[in-house]
Amino acid sequence: MRVFLLALLWLFSSLSQAQPFNNPFAQSEFLPVEKAFVFSSERLPSGQMRLHWQISDGYYLYQKRLKFDGLAPEAVPPLPPALPHSDEYFGETQVYRGELELLIPANATGQLRMGWQGCADAGLCYPPQTSPVDLGGQAAGAEQASDQALAGSLGEHPLAWSLLAFFGLGLLLAFTPCSLPMLPILAGLVMGNGASTRRGLVLAGAYVLSMALVYAALGVVAALLGASLQAWLQQPWLLGSLAALFVLLALPMFGAFELQLPTFVRDRLERAGRNTRGGNLYGAVLLGALSGLLMGPCMTAPLAGALLYIAQSGNAVHGALVLFSLGLGMGLPLLLLVTVGNRYLPRPGAWMNRVKAVFGFVFLGMALYTLRAVLDPALWLGLCGAWLIALAWGAWPAVHTLRALQPAVLLAGLWGALLVVGAAGGASNLLQPLQPYAGGTGNAVAAPHADAFTTVRTPAELQAQLDAAKAQGQWVFLDYYADWCVSCKVMEKQVFARPDVLAALEGVRLVRLDVTADAPASQQLLQRYQVPGPPSMLWIGPEGDERRARRITGEVNAATFLQHWTATRSQG
Repeated sequence: MRVFLLALLWLFSSLSQAQPFNNPFAQSEFLPVEKAFVFSSERLPSGQMRLHWQISDGYYLYQKRLKFDGLAPEAVPPLPPALPHSDEYFGETQVYRGELELLIPANATGQLRMGWQGCADAGLCYPPQTSPVDLGGQAAGAEQASDQALAGSLGEHPLAWSLLAFFGLGLLLAFTPCSLPMLPILAGLVMGNGASTRRGLVLAGAYVLSMALVYAALGVVAALLGASLQAWLQQPWLLGSLAALFVLLALPMFGAFELQLPTFVRDRLERAGRNTRGGNLYGAVLLGALSGLLMGPCMTAPLAGALLYIAQSGNAVHGALVLFSLGLGMGLPLLLLVTVGNRYLPRPGAWMNRVKAVFGFVFLGMALYTLRAVLDPALWLGLCGAWLIALAWGAWPAVHTLRALQPAVLLAGLWGALLVVGAAGGASNLLQPLQPYAGGTGNAVAAPHADAFTTVRTPAELQAQLDAAKAQGQWVFLDYYADWCVSCKVMEKQVFARPDVLAALEGVRLVRLDVTADAPASQQLLQRYQVPGPPSMLWIGPEGDERRARRITGEVNAATFLQHWTATRSQG
C-alpha cells in the first residue's frame, strides 16, 4: 500500500511539473529533497571536516540511515543524541530535526560517500541520498601544516607519547635563536659564581625547572586568552623592567659594585646555606622564571600546535603537561653544558674575572634584545653598535696574545662602528647598516610594502576584503601582525620589503591583520582562523577557503616564504 501511495505521489508530481497551470492535482506541499535537507561540507581551521544538514520544518532525518561509505571505522564520528519518533511503518526510531552537524577527524583521508534518508511529517519519504565528500590527502595521510599536525597528534596519541614527543621537540628548540640566549644567562649564574659541580647542578636544575613551569603556565593561559597575554608580556613598562634587571645583573660583572641582599636577609640565607658554595638558589629560580617570560611570546610551530590542541580540546591539564615537557627538553642541553661541561674548565683563578666580564656583556646584550620591540629601529641599531665597540675594546687586552682571535675582535669593533654610522643616517638593518647612504635605495625598497598591504583591524574590514577577493577570483594572503611582535617587524623588513617577494605576490590581495590592540576586535580576528598569535601567515584561495596545510606560524626567511607560496599556488 505504501509503495502504491509513493508511486501515486510521484505521478502527481510529474504531472504537476509537466502541466503546472492545467493540472488540478498539482500541489507544492512537499519540498524537493535538496531543499528539505540542505547538505554542506567544509574544512575547518582545525583540519576537521564539518558535515552539516539544515533540515526544514516538518521534515526529519533517520539516524540509522546515515552511511559513511569509504570512511575507516575509527574515523566515523559519534552521532549526537536524536529525538524519538514513532513511525507507522518502521516502528520506534530515532530522528534529527532542525539541523545536524558531524565532525570528521582531521587525519581522515580519501573519498567519503555520505548517505542519508529523510521523510516529511505529512507522509512523504524521500529515496536514500548520497553525496561525495573529498577528505583530501593521499593514502599516506592528508597534508597538514606543522602546528595542525602536532595538534592532531596530541589528540590521537596517549599522554605518555605526547610528553615524549614534545620533550624531543624541546631538545631541538634548545638550539634555535629563540632559546640560545638562555645559555649565557645560565652559564653566568653557575660558572660566574664559582659553583662546584654538585652546586651547579642544583642551580641549573632550579633554573630549568622554574623556566619550564612558567613556560607551561604561559602556554595554557595564552591558549585561553589568545593575544591578550602575549600583548601584555610585550608592554613597554614590562620590557623596560626586564632590561633594567639585566643591566643591574651586568654591572657587578664589571666590578661596578657588589650586588648583595639586605644584611638581615643575607645573614639569614647565609646561616641557612652555610655549607653551600656558588650562586644563590633563589636567584636561579628568579632568572628561570624571567627566561620563561621572555620566551613565552616566541611563536614556533611546536608551541602553536600545543596551543591549538588546548584551544580545541579545552584540556588545560594535558596542555600544561605537554608544554612543561617541552620546556624541560629545551633546558636539558643547557643544564648539561653548564654542569658536565664545567668539569673540563681550568681551576678558579684570574681567568674567571675575564669570564665574568664576558657574561656582563652578555647580560647587556640581553637587555638590548629585550628592548628590540619598543625602541626606535635606528636607536636600537646604534645601541647595538655601541655594544659591539665596547665588547671589542674590553676583549682586546684579553686576546692580545691570542692572535687567532684578534681578527674577530677587530671585525666586531669595525662592524659596531658601521652600525653607529648607519644609525645616524636612519638605518635599521643589522646586515646593511650603510643602506641609507646608498642613494636612497633603502626607502625605495620599503615603500612598496606599505602600499601593497591593506591593514584591517576589525572583522568587518576583513570580511569586506575577503568578499572583494572572492568576487574577483583572487588569492588572499593574510599576515597577522602586531607592533609588539619582534618577528613581525623582522619579516616586514627582511621578507616583505624584498622586490622578489613582492613580484612573486603580484596579483595577490595582501591583507595585514593588525592585532596590536588588546581589544575584542583583535580577539575576533584571531579566532576567525584559530590563530594563536602573530606572526602567522595564511593563504586563502580564490573560492574563499584557507589552504590550511600551507599556514606559516613563526618567523621564516624569504626563501622559505617563497617556497610555501610556490607550493600553494601549484596545488591550486
